[in-house]
Amino acid sequence: MRKPVLLLLAGLFFLPLTASAVDDPSEMLHDPKQEARAEAIGSRLRCLVCQNESIEDSSAGLARDLRRAVREHVAKGETDRQIMDWMVARYGNFIRLSPPFTIATALLWGMPLLALMIGLLSAVIMFRRRKSEAPAPLSEDEAARLDDLTSSGERH
Repeated sequence: MRKPVLLLLAGLFFLPLTASAVDDPSEMLHDPKQEARAEAIGSRLRCLVCQNESIEDSSAGLARDLRRAVREHVAKGETDRQIMDWMVARYGNFIRLSPPFTIATALLWGMPLLALMIGLLSAVIMFRRRKSEAPAPLSEDEAARLDDLTSSGERH
């Protein structure tokens, strides 16, 4: 008997987490096509507070402001590209959930691999160099000194 009640309470507890972040109907555009377009654009924009959510999924105040800005631009008749360019100009490429592939992103993703390759190459070179360099034979003076030291150690 208690199990269904606990499940119901757990469901009620997690219910707000599944709701859409657009909780104020005044945020939404009256034209369903424009609203769908605004939602599509907003789903490609990162919430700067949450960072791993789109502005459409976030309930942060900044995300609400960004959703409002997107809807204003959509209502003005701007293209998706114009809206994204405006957001990127204002907040940088970080605002995009999927940033474009540039030299900077290639370096960002490629540097760990490059560092690993340089490290492995350095290790191979040092291993080969150490292997090929045999120690020089002892000179007569060094051999005599070594005999002296080892024989004096046996006396004690």
